[in-house]
Amino acid sequence: MDDKKLMYKDVPSPVGLIRVIASDQGLVAVLWEGEDYKRTKLSAPVREDLHPVLLQAEAELKEYFENKRRIFDIPLDFKGTDFQIKVWEALLKIPYGMTKTYGELAKILGDIKAVRAVGGALNKNPISIIVPCHRVVGASGKLVGFAGGLENKSILLDLEKGFRMPSLF
Repeated sequence: MDDKKLMYKDVPSPVGLIRVIASDQGLVAVLWEGEDYKRTKLSAPVREDLHPVLLQAEAELKEYFENKRRIFDIPLDFKGTDFQIKVWEALLKIPYGMTKTYGELAKILGDIKAVRAVGGALNKNPISIIVPCHRVVGASGKLVGFAGGLENKSILLDLEKGFRMPSLF
């Protein structure tokens, strides 16, 4: 992680209060309510409710939860290893409403044996929802491993299948 200043804004959502974190280059993280920064290894941000990247993140997430957005346009500023970033970029290619297994994702990345490494990279994904690790399921199709909890993973997948979400905005 470089020493560039990080800023945050807390945003209400149907999956609880989420914290969006940005640098001047783009969105760095979307963290779950109460989550600390250890999982993502980010430095502590300062509150900045009017930063343009944070306002864009808030607006795009609101549209997503209202079923008005399927693709995010916000610039991303990934903070991770080269392998992690490669995995996170592959997540961006999983279409809205679709899922892939860890094995399928490893195969897409060119190494079917990298399933565990892919899982480790998904666990460190700092940009939840927008970089859609919720679209990755176990080999049986079962919901497994999600930093936001399996209930929130189910909510996000249901949203993408066309179920209406209660608005909290």
